[in-house]
Amino acid sequence: MEIVADDLESYLEHTTDEENSLLKRVNRETYLKETMPHMLSGHYQGRVLSLLSKLVAPKRILEIGTFTGYATLCLAEGLQEDGILHTIDINAEQQERVQRYFDESAFADKISYHIGDAAVILPTLDETFDLVFIDADKKRNLYYFETIINQVPSGGLILIDNVLWKGKVLDSKPDNQTKQIIDLNARLAQDKRVEKVILPIRDGLFALRKK
Repeated sequence: MEIVADDLESYLEHTTDEENSLLKRVNRETYLKETMPHMLSGHYQGRVLSLLSKLVAPKRILEIGTFTGYATLCLAEGLQEDGILHTIDINAEQQERVQRYFDESAFADKISYHIGDAAVILPTLDETFDLVFIDADKKRNLYYFETIINQVPSGGLILIDNVLWKGKVLDSKPDNQTKQIIDLNARLAQDKRVEKVILPIRDGLFALRKK
């Protein structure tokens, strides 16, 4: 029997926990107001991120690529009582609306929202991070990984999104952007500093645990 992707997504969403009312609004307003709403993590992946965060119980989280804040709010659910989440995005046009979501959440005093180039902001964050979620410009994924790996303690978790790239990683003649993702995956597969597995969730989520 052939499984239709939309049917499978609907089934997964109906067999996991519901989104809270704020996440539902972020989801709805993203699809109403953004030109590329598919960049949103969404209900099912959001619950995966929330569960992984709760399993790690991080004191410090780093997110590279905020978009409209959906994944940010999901990751924040696992923070320790005195924890902080740093999230970085380059799009200042979304700042007011996204900050409003954060202010309305239960994590208003735990989310530090940075606007600017992550390559510039990352060196200013002199902290260790128990959990890192990389979901920004794909061509710099390896740079982000190498930049933060030494700020992640043993047992820390790094997540990198979109590593299956809509299945294009299997193309016999991949385009340049796909080649960059294939190269990233190949390099990470050989990296002895981390234990790793790609979870075939949505567009592929690379989970890497620092040894």
